[in-house]
Amino acid sequence: MKKHNSAFIILGILFFLNILAWIAVYDLSQPRFLEVTFFDVGQGDAIFIETPQSHQILIDGGPDSTILEKLGKEIPFFDRTIDLIILTHPDKDHLAGLLEVLKRYKVENILWTGIVKDTSEAREWQKLIQKEGAQIFIAKAGQRIGASRARLDILHPSENLEGKTVKNTNNTSIVARLVFGENSFLLTGDIYKSVEKTLVEKNIFIDSDILKVAHQGSRTSTAEEFLEAVTPEIAVIPVGRNNRYGHPHQETLETLKKHGIKVLRTDEDGDIKIISDGTNLKIK
Repeated sequence: MKKHNSAFIILGILFFLNILAWIAVYDLSQPRFLEVTFFDVGQGDAIFIETPQSHQILIDGGPDSTILEKLGKEIPFFDRTIDLIILTHPDKDHLAGLLEVLKRYKVENILWTGIVKDTSEAREWQKLIQKEGAQIFIAKAGQRIGASRARLDILHPSENLEGKTVKNTNNTSIVARLVFGENSFLLTGDIYKSVEKTLVEKNIFIDSDILKVAHQGSRTSTAEEFLEAVTPEIAVIPVGRNNRYGHPHQETLETLKKHGIKVLRTDEDGDIKIISDGTNLKIK
């Protein structure tokens, strides 16, 4: 009886492995796309990127454990690794969810600013990333992640901030431009208009098809001269429903409307997935 049971178990395992092999073969036969998903995690940011090479990048994790449910829909159950986590800045609405991710996934690489913030979340972050054993990189303008056709260019901060204490953590946010072929996404963290204007004044190339609006659409961000330099077709605002801050601010919405930019909001549209084949964009 035991021999029969063992045989059934072995056959079951072989069948399962065969299915996985066929899934892999089928997947490899498909055209490769860049997928960028702006998760609806409430009042905060969480952006999941899957590159044409199947690399997985998570930028920020939102304010709580909601991110785990979201990742479960994008990452197969048998995949417990994430290639790269980027923490734009250590405020709770961007950081808290990443703490849960670090506890449940194996993270290969971590990119962040290294700034010091005296909060329970920031202290736990420091403890967890040391325990994780991932390769840790400090963000600075000029860094490039990936190949020439699919890459992530770091545009801000302009200096190494590791170990520094700053008054305004929002303005230390990592700003990155994601490029795949002819398509591009500008990801801005929570930077204020002052940093937006600096990027413009330094003639940094920020022209992009998709703009992730900074700071949940607060009036502190989205300067007119910044929009004129980015010239986005679509603006994505990750924001919580009925939040106490009144985000997105009406002034920001009017500025975007004035420039003829299509607005997508996670509080109204839920998760927003944008797929690129390197030439065309599709909103899903």
